[in-house]
Amino acid sequence: MDSRNDSRNPQKAPLTGGAGSPATDGTLDEALERIHVAGPERDGWLSNHAPMAVEALVRHGRAETVHPWLDRYRDKLEDMPRPLTPVTGKNWREALGDPRRIADWALWFERETADRPWREVLTEWWPRLLPGIAGGATHVVIRVGHAVRTLLTTEETAPRVTELAHALGYWAARHQPITGLRALPAPAGAAAALDAVAPVPDRTAGIEARLAQLTALPDWPAGAGQAPDPETARTRLVELVTAATHRYATHGHSDPVMLVHAATAPNAVLRTLPALPRTLWAPSLAAAWSASAAVTAAYSALTPVAAPGPVPAGPEEIFERAAAHGDDHTIKFTDTALDIGDERALVAAVRSIELNTPFL
Repeated sequence: MDSRNDSRNPQKAPLTGGAGSPATDGTLDEALERIHVAGPERDGWLSNHAPMAVEALVRHGRAETVHPWLDRYRDKLEDMPRPLTPVTGKNWREALGDPRRIADWALWFERETADRPWREVLTEWWPRLLPGIAGGATHVVIRVGHAVRTLLTTEETAPRVTELAHALGYWAARHQPITGLRALPAPAGAAAALDAVAPVPDRTAGIEARLAQLTALPDWPAGAGQAPDPETARTRLVELVTAATHRYATHGHSDPVMLVHAATAPNAVLRTLPALPRTLWAPSLAAAWSASAAVTAAYSALTPVAAPGPVPAGPEEIFERAAAHGDDHTIKFTDTALDIGDERALVAAVRSIELNTPFL
């Protein structure tokens, strides 16, 4: 059986378990409660990776590492900013994309998810937020993807719903559309399309300056503007995540931290699809491609290297190595690589462990 199909079915990859399991012993909820007093950013723009990393650690059976990891990470956290003006059903458009309103947006989505089922809130806001998928260096959608995966496969506890509220609020505050791009002819297949993405000319600045240099992207997978049906959209999204994960092994050395998002951002979208109406799957694919291609243009190595040889370890051991390594991006990328599950994805995961600086 294709491991990708198996891992994409939330019912086949549950986080829940029996008494005393990581899902039921309170570890995740305790960690999220610790995290939610902090804001989603620090130092003005760097993302708080804690909720995403701890979710991955718990999911892969490393719950005992969560609180020690958070103890080390807490120096990277800042308090949630003070609210400015409440977001309402009438003024939300003017607040969209305003990072000064991070706390306002978090409170808005806390109220929304308290008053309505979280799936209903997600369905309403997903198409509004989707054009700004590049915001926060794509961490906005990645955080949502981790939150939704938990809610789809575990009990809907208050901290887990609050995590989705904060993730959506972060996305709304950092909403950053990429507009005005020309559509270039694209080769068939996600791997070839990523290879066809032209690098931005100036790579000395941060991600916002790099994204501002984008003028065109290959028109994959839509072709002549024809949206695929929902099942085809999902299949192509799996193809994109697979290609971006594999590609890291040969192109991640230039910027091993930032290039992981070419895979983890579309994978966050893929994780969210089961919670969305099928009518939103095709636009979700298009947005995921724009995010993955933009990160590729900004951070992929100009000259590839040969991929390492076969890995002498299985998925569980590789994730244990990532957890011991401790770097948040490495943990999240390895989590995505295990979703793919094939040999090339595991090679890429090991490569991320080798390239990134350990967080000890």
